[in-house]
Parts: sequence; structure tokens; C-alpha cells
Amino acid sequence: MSTSRPRHALHWAHWVHRLSGVALAVFLPLHLWVLSLALTDPAAFEQAIAFAEHPLVKLAETGLVGLLALHLIGGLRLLALETLGWTGSQKRVFTVGCLAAAGLATLFLISATR
Repeated sequence: MSTSRPRHALHWAHWVHRLSGVALAVFLPLHLWVLSLALTDPAAFEQAIAFAEHPLVKLAETGLVGLLALHLIGGLRLLALETLGWTGSQKRVFTVGCLAAAGLATLFLISATR
């Protein structure tokens, strides 16, 4: 008996949405903690801001912006699926959403490296 796993775009949309949500759930508390340093320990906040200038940190931030955009697109897709009853065009919408997320992340990277 052979079992095959679905490999279509909506299968991947499901996993991208879940994984981007987990990554954001890990990132946001860390981000809020760093922001709270501005009120509680300004010297540590300045160190965190200086650390954020590192190219690898900027690259990670670019990835986070992309994940946020993907998660937003995935959430809107799920909302639409539950309320609109889409047809086969779902794959195209997901593809356009991924391209838009990549474009947003690229714009962020460009602005972050100026």
C-alpha cells in the first residue's frame, strides 16, 4: 500500500502559514523585550540597536518581514476559503501572495541596508 502526500500549492500554503506563525510567536516577545529596554535600561537598548546594524541581523529581519507578509497572506487566504468558497484559482492567489511577500521583504532589505 502506497500513501502519497499532497504536493500542491495549498498543501505548502498550510505549512508556510503554520511555520511563519511559530517564527513570529518566537520573535515578537524578544522584540518587545528589546523595546522595553528603552524604558528600563537605556544602555542595554543602545547595545541592542548597535547589534541590529549587523548584516546578519538585517538579513534575519528581512526574513521576518517576509514571514509576516506570508502569514498575513495565509490568514487572508484562510478567511477567504471559509467565507467565499474559492475554486481552482486558489493556487494562483497563493502564488501571487508569495511573490508579494518576497517583494516586501526585498524592499525592506533595500531600505535596511541604506
